[in-house]
Amino acid sequence: MSMRLVCLTSALALTTGFAQADQSFNRIASFPVVKNMAEGEDTTRESSPEIIDVTADGMTLVYTDSPLGALGLIDISDAANPAPKGNIALPGEPTSVAVIGSIAYVGVNTSESYTQPSGRLMAFDAATGAEVGACDIGGQPDSLAKSKDGAFVSVAIENERDEDLNDGVIPQLPAGNLVMVNTTDGGLDCASMKMVDLTGLAEIAGSDPEPEYVSINGLGETVITLQENNHMVVVSKEGDVLNHFSAGAVDLDGIDATDERGAMTFTESQKGRLREPDAVTWIDDTHFATANEGDYNGGSRGWTIFNKDGTVVYDSGVDFEHAIIQIGHYPDKRSDAKGVEPESVTFGEFDGTPYVFVGAERASVVGVYDVTDPANPVLTQLLPSGTGPEGYVTIPERGLLVSANEKDLIEDGGARAHVMLFEQQDAPAVYPHLTSEGMDELTGWGAISGMVADADGMIYAVNDSFYGFQPSIFKIDPSQTPARIIDVIRIHRANGDAAQKLDLEGITLDGNGGFYVASEGRTERAIPHAIYHVTKDGLIKTNKGEITIPPALMNVEKRFGFEGITKVGDTLWMAVQREWKDDPKNLVKLVSYNIETKEWGAVHYPKAEPDTGWVGLSEITAHGDYVYIIERDNQNDHRAVSKKIYRVALSEMVPAPLGGELPVVTKEEVRDLLPDLKSTGGYVLDKVEGLAILEDGTAWVSTDNDGVDDSSGETMFWSFKVE
Repeated sequence: MSMRLVCLTSALALTTGFAQADQSFNRIASFPVVKNMAEGEDTTRESSPEIIDVTADGMTLVYTDSPLGALGLIDISDAANPAPKGNIALPGEPTSVAVIGSIAYVGVNTSESYTQPSGRLMAFDAATGAEVGACDIGGQPDSLAKSKDGAFVSVAIENERDEDLNDGVIPQLPAGNLVMVNTTDGGLDCASMKMVDLTGLAEIAGSDPEPEYVSINGLGETVITLQENNHMVVVSKEGDVLNHFSAGAVDLDGIDATDERGAMTFTESQKGRLREPDAVTWIDDTHFATANEGDYNGGSRGWTIFNKDGTVVYDSGVDFEHAIIQIGHYPDKRSDAKGVEPESVTFGEFDGTPYVFVGAERASVVGVYDVTDPANPVLTQLLPSGTGPEGYVTIPERGLLVSANEKDLIEDGGARAHVMLFEQQDAPAVYPHLTSEGMDELTGWGAISGMVADADGMIYAVNDSFYGFQPSIFKIDPSQTPARIIDVIRIHRANGDAAQKLDLEGITLDGNGGFYVASEGRTERAIPHAIYHVTKDGLIKTNKGEITIPPALMNVEKRFGFEGITKVGDTLWMAVQREWKDDPKNLVKLVSYNIETKEWGAVHYPKAEPDTGWVGLSEITAHGDYVYIIERDNQNDHRAVSKKIYRVALSEMVPAPLGGELPVVTKEEVRDLLPDLKSTGGYVLDKVEGLAILEDGTAWVSTDNDGVDDSSGETMFWSFKVE
């Protein structure tokens, strides 16, 4: 068999929303930071890379790990194969790090309470792990930055508020400030410390500045964001306030501002939305960029370039969020708050081109902008990161961009936290694999589950119950790169309302322009195990269009039901994900329903027995003389063991009556999907959910991104040939 991954063709050249690019950033490696724990340590503990920097030789990454109270080290001498270098234990919570030479300067929060904040600026030799200096900085540190010449560091002393006190409203003293400390050869000069008073500057709670982030330009000027105060301050290297101004507000149109938990509707507005910037980075000695994450009162869902005199040079408005919506990364559960939530912003010049990298925390996406003209930045790429990108570092001399993704989903059985490496290459862009860019109406999508191919080469896919108020069928043109969603059919009832109580996990053609869709039941949520007949316009006909399972199945049902549906002649076949009450261990049902005779039946399919977690079925598709079945475990990243496609000969698909002994079919392995899932440098995604096979034998496979809810939001969509 031959395999063709869609990632081998440029996602940019054919996507009008992006700029044409001679070079592209592509992910080459992902490092799960749990691997930095020593042998014998409890690896079930949370571990989280947040702020990250690199040694001067570009070979060792250094990141803060707040849950572990440590600095983590990664050997990237071979960037495509990062290796653990262990952790350095700290006497408190690390909040930020900056590396000068091989010395890592880290802010350590040692506060006893919100009203008694304290902290230290510490220095460690990254080569040996030895402490080489420490200063008491008088409060709780947040961001830390190094000057271009390495002569000093600036530390934002936030003295953060208690969010449970007075609903988190400031002022809540003591006030924060800026601390500046000179460095020495391999250490710190604590006697040189300057404390810069920032009170009385902001219009919002001026008595309680809460510095969030700092950056230093080539003139030694420090720019500081006061996020909760919606204010910016520029300070000279001598410690004098040179300028300060409000970060301002933005009018947002064409957004989803309602947290309805299950539909993406981009028809709403927010007027006068405060920017409330988090991260900031200098672009040159005159301009800096902010990521406008927001706090309680704001968050403009985008990013801004300011002149240091306070002039707004550029604001992305809703453009950044709209681009993210089109690639399926929109976090619908954040609609009423801050949307994609840009939190980080980093600058780097690669081969003479200045770039700003904007990280959207909730969308788990990195936007790559060419800022050759600061008044007209050009979005060149959107890169997939791990879950919750927090910090970045650029290594231009090696052509590398590195993201630290802080979300560790160990408690939810999800992916561990990762550091990801991207390389600038003379190659087409790998991501995205699927987009709705080009549609007349802005169309969000996600949680792709079942798929089916049509004779004209188009693919239809359904979304699952995450979008409970917007069940949809997406029409995909896989001949384009990236593959394009070119139409959407909203599934509805006779009264025109969106059909609810569905968990769509499979779709097949009815042969007359319509569809049969399979819904995985959830009895405790009143979601029935059922098949629905849907017209080409998305209508479920009353009564006639709903086929519920018979008592023989209902009496033994469990939560993990139909995952996929296919049609062979007059018979619908549905794959049941896991064993039901009457199934022997590791035997699951392939259930049949004859459309003409209304008869139900089944065969047994032998699935693998997992060492960890569970293994189940997630798709069934008929092609030629076989049905093809996705069988997968529920493990992510380096823990994933089995993601495979098998096939069963149609000659064996002879259903027996329900309630009795069922024949066991023979399966044949077609493809191990783990190499495919590792091919783009990311961690292995859990949910391989969709399989569609074109008439020429081209098989397309997709992953389910869980609607970007406790997920990286990444969707893989790729193809290979079957015999």
